[in-house]
Amino acid sequence: MTKHKFVKSESIGLKYSSTGDKVFDFFNVAILTILLIITLYPLIFVLSASVSEPIEVVTGRVFLLPRGFNLDAYRRVFTNETIAIGYRNSTFYTILGVSISMVLTIFAAFGLSRPDLKGRKFLTIMITLTMFFSGGLIPLYLVVKNLGLIGNFWSIILPSAMSAYNMIIMKSYFQSSIPQSIQEAAIIDGCSQWKLLVRVILPLSKPVLAVIALFYGVARWNSYFSCMLYLGSRKNLWTLQLVIREIVIQSTTTEMMELGLISLDQIMAKEALKYTSIVVSSLPLLIIYPFIQKFFVKGVMIGAIKG
Repeated sequence: MTKHKFVKSESIGLKYSSTGDKVFDFFNVAILTILLIITLYPLIFVLSASVSEPIEVVTGRVFLLPRGFNLDAYRRVFTNETIAIGYRNSTFYTILGVSISMVLTIFAAFGLSRPDLKGRKFLTIMITLTMFFSGGLIPLYLVVKNLGLIGNFWSIILPSAMSAYNMIIMKSYFQSSIPQSIQEAAIIDGCSQWKLLVRVILPLSKPVLAVIALFYGVARWNSYFSCMLYLGSRKNLWTLQLVIREIVIQSTTTEMMELGLISLDQIMAKEALKYTSIVVSSLPLLIIYPFIQKFFVKGVMIGAIKG
């Protein structure tokens, strides 16, 4: 018969412990540690490669820690006009896109969360269907073209202005996490639907608003395909990610080097510039994320599970 024992725990009171529990905890910690290493290694490698001597990176001698110390690539990045333009464009597209997306998502979620809205179930189903069925890339391109948005920065903002997934999360949060009694009391006190949204719903929904804003912000900041598709050769409107893509493509030119079309110094400079650009482009998200991370469990899990 398996012997069990109870171990005192300050946070829980009593913790059930057995040999099976210990084995499970061991393998659980081991697997999570392996996943952590797999996740962190690329980040550490890119950071190390960005500050290492280019020759060490090109020859494949950088594995984890930096070899040598060289900040020339960072100087080139911060003085590179193309990267500066991409940074400016990405910042503008992200701020404008997130603002428009949040307004549309809040209005749609609030409307569909109201029990007195006629046909809200049908509308919710129709919006949900767009997550599983779409016209495809070519029809989308033709729609954008017929609207006259090709070569215009609005082609980056409008086609993806609202996410059905994000709207459903926010709608579920409005329905499940904000008591109907509070909303009914506000309406009895004379609140209109607009005042109810602005003065009651939104102040109580800061966690989900922060999470959805982060979702939109990450998607906007990392987007490059729509820019490549709709803006083409208009490099003055390119996002930072598309600029980095060009740098990455140009840095993989070993065949050109073999043909004598590019020198080793150019290869090393582009290789260093590639890793440095990746680090610089990731900084805004790495800086913002810690301040919003605390809202994730409360903002997403409550709205998703209870809805």
